Amino acid sequence: MAAAGLGYAEGGVLAPLGFLGAAVSAGLKKSGKRDVALIVAEKRSPAAAVFTRNTMAAAPVIVSREHALDGHARAIVVNAGNANACTGEQGLADARAMAEAAAAALSCDVREVLVASTGVIGVPLPIEQVRAGIAEAAEQLDIITGDAVAEAIMTTDTFPKQIAVRAEVEGRVYTVGGVAKGSGMIRPDMATMLAFLTTDAPLDPKACEVVLRAAVSRTFNRLTVDSDTSTNDMCALIASGAAGGPAIAHDDARFVAVAAAVEHVAGELARMIARDGEGATKLVTVTVTGARDEADAERAAFAIAESPLVKTAIFGGDANWGRVAMAIGKSGASLDPARVRIEFAGVLTCENGTAVPFSEEEAARALAEPEVQVLADLGVGAASATVWTCDLTYEYVRINGEYRS
Repeated sequence: MAAAGLGYAEGGVLAPLGFLGAAVSAGLKKSGKRDVALIVAEKRSPAAAVFTRNTMAAAPVIVSREHALDGHARAIVVNAGNANACTGEQGLADARAMAEAAAAALSCDVREVLVASTGVIGVPLPIEQVRAGIAEAAEQLDIITGDAVAEAIMTTDTFPKQIAVRAEVEGRVYTVGGVAKGSGMIRPDMATMLAFLTTDAPLDPKACEVVLRAAVSRTFNRLTVDSDTSTNDMCALIASGAAGGPAIAHDDARFVAVAAAVEHVAGELARMIARDGEGATKLVTVTVTGARDEADAERAAFAIAESPLVKTAIFGGDANWGRVAMAIGKSGASLDPARVRIEFAGVLTCENGTAVPFSEEEAARALAEPEVQVLADLGVGAASATVWTCDLTYEYVRINGEYRS
């Protein structure tokens, strides 16, 4: 369900006015499925991007960081099937070649192109195949291939992740679209695996930066599948302004509605990624309340969400709330042991730091649902935070044990 004041739209990342896209197969994926995509603004537009803080950052991250400094972009070129990470100087040259190929095909400045890659680390990028794919995609640009773009950026994802919403602001309708990929190696420390957001609202460059960082902090940066921050994580926002109206600054009254739409899109994409965690059977929402401050709430929530013992208990349908107590206790967050309260899958299991009687049958039924909530109150304040994760299953081990085979 869309948030209040928002309505859903069709088209995903290409739903906003002023954007074109295309996706093709360049032979990078063994399956032969699409693996190179372009997302293109019809003109140079305000933009912002955030990137992984992993110090083993991939070549496309290094190149895109440089290009994003200008606060404007025209296009995003992305490939799946090869991360172009830990590939040295040749990897950097290949990432720059991707940007150059897109710029030549679109007749724009190379610095207006953001580059992203995802897939296996440490394998040289077959750049000639990628160049050919970029050229082919550039010839197929249209406004209706949002589904194809979402498919092309997938790796171990089991379903494409995209969404678009509309918001009415002072008589104008602005659209925000988004697409993301991610299933494993998920614990963003800036943005997310790969996520691309678009809007036809006339945000200025500063507004793009403010809205993106604010949205990321409450959505993608509150997401964990396996606690591993990727070498390739990137999230970008481009604002075409094609819906018209005066430029929107970050302190403009109209900014609030657009920001809400951007955060809603980012939040839905983050939850899709958690739901599609490698081998996952359940989307798990962890909420910590009663914290001293938001940072402590987030710290405790991540400790719960990243605990293998909590995640396996949820997979097994075992309301072992003691594992939640353990996780918050080790997190370093301030808490009052005599006031801690825990609800496991909606069932109250701990009050004032001690066990309370509950129905194991009721808890098992709740844990069998596709969505599970874990709540913990630390008993020392009024701050809260929510983190999304998934259960930890046999299938996660199989997928990652066979990832390169």
